[in-house]
Amino acid sequence: MTLTTMTDLHDLHDFIRRLPKAELHLHIEGSLEPEMMFELARRNGVALPYASVDAVRAAYDFTDLQSFLDLYYAGAAVLQTEQDFFDLTMAYVRRAMADNVRHAELFFDPQTHTVRGVPMATVFAGIAGALRQARADHGFSSRMILCFLRHLPEADAFATLDAALPLRTEYADLWIGVGLDSGEVGNPPEKFAGVFARARELGFHVVAHAGEEGPPAYVHGALDVLKVERIDHGVRSEEDPALMQRLAQSRMPLTVCPLSNLKLRVVKDLRDHNLARLLRAGLCVTVNSDDPAYFGGYMNANFVATADALALSSKEVVDLARNSFLAAFVTEDERRRWLDELQAFSA
Repeated sequence: MTLTTMTDLHDLHDFIRRLPKAELHLHIEGSLEPEMMFELARRNGVALPYASVDAVRAAYDFTDLQSFLDLYYAGAAVLQTEQDFFDLTMAYVRRAMADNVRHAELFFDPQTHTVRGVPMATVFAGIAGALRQARADHGFSSRMILCFLRHLPEADAFATLDAALPLRTEYADLWIGVGLDSGEVGNPPEKFAGVFARARELGFHVVAHAGEEGPPAYVHGALDVLKVERIDHGVRSEEDPALMQRLAQSRMPLTVCPLSNLKLRVVKDLRDHNLARLLRAGLCVTVNSDDPAYFGGYMNANFVATADALALSSKEVVDLARNSFLAAFVTEDERRRWLDELQAFSA
């Protein structure tokens, strides 16, 4: 099967499932499936405000980002021990490998856990332990990006960074960057100028959520003030023609999450999503799953649903995968190996 002979959706779906790809926008806490939530609640003696797995899933009728975050933080309360974080991460890795994800960059939110008395070292050890085992057993490549919660003060972000820094040497093979997530509206990037400057001085890669629910001005702020290397989401950039031109010329990566945008009602119908327009305008767009346990799908589900809704060509699907490797925080040898694999596969 070649790119030029694929003519029907069945072939395209099969092509997507076997396509090598990287995931650059995945919140590990957002991969907590309801079944595991209940399992960990029983393990740790945590009372959940839901009677069953079905009741949790019924609560996934989000009206906006904040309504999702309320449930997200409630679910995270079951994560308490190193084993919990290990099991959560390993479950995600298995799904990623099944989707032919070669490399993943995981966001994690220490503040969500340290505020509950979970030690920073516990969070790191559990996530990193699973990623190291996956690398040793399966060759699965990964990195960790520590995210600051933007609804909290910048002082909290500084405290979180300071608390994590003693662990940097131990986890230097994995922890390579910092990011910014949580409620966007009313929390502009400029609020975190100081802590991002500190992170850059320390040599970390920097990324930030911007232009999901927030306006294009937040994307400008992330670029100009935080000096990020990737924009997470960025879909509202289309509202600013000058910003679109800037993003296209710089090839600034956008880590777009289509099913997330649909579930959180950033778009009402996936056929209205602007991913294809962004890609065809020359932007470095990637596809990602964001919080897949809550939003209805991991990587291949996002690729398939988007390809169907937006009538993406097989070449465009390959371009999205290529962009994911180009935008990854990896060595040039790693990048070349995956790009060569993608080229051989698509040819």
